[in-house]
Amino acid sequence: MKKIVVAGEILVEIMADTVGDGFRGPIALTGPYPSGAPAIFIDQVARIGQPCGIISMVGNDDFGHLNIDRLAADGVDVSGIGIDSDRPTGSAFVRYRADGSRDFVFNISHSACGALPKGDAVQAMIGSADHLHVMGSSLSSPEIIAFNIEAARTLRQKGGSVSFDPNLRKEILDAPGMADAMQAILSLTDLFLPSGEELTLLTRTKDETAAVAELLESGIQAIVHKQGARGVTYFDASGSRFVPAFTVEEVDPTGAGDCFGGAFTALWLRNEDIDRALTLAAAAGALAVTKRGPMEGAAMLETITAFATSQGRRI
Repeated sequence: MKKIVVAGEILVEIMADTVGDGFRGPIALTGPYPSGAPAIFIDQVARIGQPCGIISMVGNDDFGHLNIDRLAADGVDVSGIGIDSDRPTGSAFVRYRADGSRDFVFNISHSACGALPKGDAVQAMIGSADHLHVMGSSLSSPEIIAFNIEAARTLRQKGGSVSFDPNLRKEILDAPGMADAMQAILSLTDLFLPSGEELTLLTRTKDETAAVAELLESGIQAIVHKQGARGVTYFDASGSRFVPAFTVEEVDPTGAGDCFGGAFTALWLRNEDIDRALTLAAAAGALAVTKRGPMEGAAMLETITAFATSQGRRI
């Protein structure tokens, strides 16, 4: 099977036990949980049973070893994770508000995962890859942007493929050079996985139908438009199809889109029937929100399949 590699942040998430606004006073917290959008994505890929690896940096601390141990236990190739003795592992403190929105306190850009490791292990990881997944949230520095663009070009030149989840807010595109970097990555993309308004964030037109046509005409093979609780719409040269979301009791929504993306990308690379791949990916995203902790809901393929079948879906 094809090996999927991602480069980006690994961090821990520490969650407030109570609903409220921010962290302006002492409150009870639970954690640390393994986290980071690329780490959640690749953990779900591993639990699907797909060969995979991650390139990142962690600190020489308990938070870093917690993440390495979890990813390795789930089947991720962790040989591309460097250990920084001078900077701590990245962290995110999270508190939910009454309306479901969240307050974050991040330490990412000045943590170990603010840079990527270098050396033979990283080159070997890229050399072993058949597919690169690029996560927009990871493109936090010129170094990391350049690495992902070069890796994408390398993979494409040797016949590999690239998927891209923009995971961006419009204001991020205003950062110097970011819009050009996103366009460079989009030009190398085979599988595009936008959420909501991200479908038109990088297109000339803001009309969704015209945006889909523009993206497909640019060379993208498939578009998976994630629409949260509504479901997902898939587009390729043959047309489109819609798969509704599963209804579950939400405990923690963090990581749902990453688990969906990890499951779908793995199944897409296996040339699974598209309806089956979309349904199973939607089931993976639904299961992700049923447990507290961003990576705790990542499920094995057998569990995902059993859940989808129990909900009356044909797969």
